Amino acid sequence: MIELLASGEGVLDVIQPAIVLLGLGILAALVAKICRLNPIVGYIAVGLVLGFAGWADRFDGPVVAALAEAGVMFLLFNLGLHFSLRRIREEASNIFGFGTLQMLVAGGGFTALGLLFGLDPLAASIGGFALGLSSTAVVIGIIRERDQEDCPVGRAAQSILIFQDIAAIALLVIAGSLGAAGSDLGMALILAALKGLAAFGIAILFARYLTEPLFRIITGIDSSEVLTASALFLALAAGWLTGAVGLSLTLGAFLGGVALAESRYRLLVQTEIEAFRGLFLGFFFMTVGLSLDPDVVANEWWAVLLLAGALIFLKCGFNVVAGLLNRWSVPGSIQLGFLLGQGSEFALVVFSLPTVALLLGPEALAVVIPAIAVSMALTPVTSNLGRKLAGKLRRGPPDSKLAGEDAPILVINMGDLGRAVADGLRDADVGYLALESNKERFETALADGYPVQFVPGGDPRSWNPLGMSKRTAVIVTDGRIEQMRAISPAIRDAAPALSRIISVEGDHTGRAIDDDAAIVVDVSDGAGAQKLVREALRLLGVEETPARKPA
Repeated sequence: MIELLASGEGVLDVIQPAIVLLGLGILAALVAKICRLNPIVGYIAVGLVLGFAGWADRFDGPVVAALAEAGVMFLLFNLGLHFSLRRIREEASNIFGFGTLQMLVAGGGFTALGLLFGLDPLAASIGGFALGLSSTAVVIGIIRERDQEDCPVGRAAQSILIFQDIAAIALLVIAGSLGAAGSDLGMALILAALKGLAAFGIAILFARYLTEPLFRIITGIDSSEVLTASALFLALAAGWLTGAVGLSLTLGAFLGGVALAESRYRLLVQTEIEAFRGLFLGFFFMTVGLSLDPDVVANEWWAVLLLAGALIFLKCGFNVVAGLLNRWSVPGSIQLGFLLGQGSEFALVVFSLPTVALLLGPEALAVVIPAIAVSMALTPVTSNLGRKLAGKLRRGPPDSKLAGEDAPILVINMGDLGRAVADGLRDADVGYLALESNKERFETALADGYPVQFVPGGDPRSWNPLGMSKRTAVIVTDGRIEQMRAISPAIRDAAPALSRIISVEGDHTGRAIDDDAAIVVDVSDGAGAQKLVREALRLLGVEETPARKPA
């Protein structure tokens, strides 16, 4: 080893593929941004182009594979940071109820189609439920990019994906047991379930007794290197531990994030992980492109595209049916269904197992695998289509009942701060109606399920149909002093009995508001949403308990 390091040649051979992919990934991300495409499309395209050039074998080494796996682990670790034990309890109906329903409808639907095309029941079941899985890496990336983590569609999608990851473990156990002589499938599933429960229990104990003392010591050292190394160690070690006992690495990474979700050091760890998450995820999607067979893509591209289109169409349809069966609205079911309407990286793993390839046939899988990759690459387009369709349906006929008609709170401006305030009011079980003057923000907030009305220019003269006598307070979340100077007196004149909570950037700007009765809140410290929600709860006489404290 010392001789190898001294020469440098062996090290260069090992790391060169990763360096090349890193440079190509940067180029792909820049080109995708210029073309207004999701970077995922660019990353997969890089892998496919390298495959057509005949260079795919140069990138199948352990370093690239490890970096790709690390990307998915960091993604799930970051997801776990947003899923505290309290939130898991709150989302249990979505995780184990809606998640189960989605898998039964989508997986069962694809299984039925497999039986219809002549597959035997075992092959149809494994293939069908593998196709019923959605891509955690792609969907969570889109949710984060759109800042949808806390909106109803985003929360439901994340919950379903968590259940799908659990279901994928069972599917991998079943698929892996097919070729083992004398294997007891039932015992293997029971053992996997026991291991999963043990891992969850360890995460709970770690969160309750070790997180705070450990990071108190680490931050006390006052070393950025130690902090970064500790965050990386926790994310990777948690995945390694579950992988070592035969479970999914991503499940361990998720549980590692859950262990830190309620810690006072969560944001610190999340900041350290963020850069690595985006970097390594690029490697994952490039390896997806590298896994495609260029001969099949070139010679049977029509079959790949046809199958990818059929997969997306059927998957979206099954997901919409699951949403409706879960008593979601039609627009909500459509948006969620289209968001989850792609194949999964776990399906690629399942179909790559030799026993599964033998069961389903290598010729069929040669087309199925690139079709799954194409469906993942098209997710940004598919999800945008579902979002726009949901937004149009949510408008309803002109005489439909106004959303939030009896809500006591009005929220003006649905930017990032306005959405955070709306999420906090929802978590506190307080009704609200949002008003938005920006057409793009209005369209996206409407599509994401927020009760919002378009009010051009935020003109209070257009508020007469809103029933101002029913309202208790209005929260203005714009924060720009010139906007506040104009709108605060207008609100006072149009509805003098309405309490006014005004957001400003800095105490000095608050003094410029010409409204002595307004409650001016400085939102420049990062806790603006919590402050605004707290003032609204105080006006309503609602006590802010830990269970109802806004996220």
